[in-house]
Amino acid sequence: MKYAFGVATLCALLASPAQAFDVRSKDFTDGGTLPAQQVYRGFGCEGGNRSPQLAWRDPPAGTKSYVVTAYDPDAPTGSGWWHWVVYDLPADVHALDAGAVVPAPARQGRNDFGTREFGGACPPVGDKPHRYIFTVHALKVEKLDVPADASPALIGFMVHMNKLGSATATARYWR
Repeated sequence: MKYAFGVATLCALLASPAQAFDVRSKDFTDGGTLPAQQVYRGFGCEGGNRSPQLAWRDPPAGTKSYVVTAYDPDAPTGSGWWHWVVYDLPADVHALDAGAVVPAPARQGRNDFGTREFGGACPPVGDKPHRYIFTVHALKVEKLDVPADASPALIGFMVHMNKLGSATATARYWR
């Protein structure tokens, strides 16, 4: 089998592997428990309803924008629950503070609470621990071509049509 690169190139690649695109939070550890600040205030939940701090690094080459989502696949709806959808984040943004004020020209899509903001965790009492998956999607376009009232499903479709890569951090919460 012939390779298109020499031994020196192969050794250099093996000696210095590229870091993977990743996302982290100061508010929770990946695989850990979501704190009270990220729990919804309403529907019987008494939390801070505050979006967590998120930071990401080493996005794929060619990234022109980001979409950030928070999703609970364990919600008893048959289709999960969208807690947060932020899209059209410029490529030079690499973090969102806790309780984020989303920087222009980024927009927030409708969540499953029916609002355009972060909606915290609020699983049914006695249900198994739910997973809250925070994902940063790196896109090859500067803006998603979606109407202002786009559903999370439509935004998700456009994300998958334009995605270069994604990074996730997951926290759990139960009552």
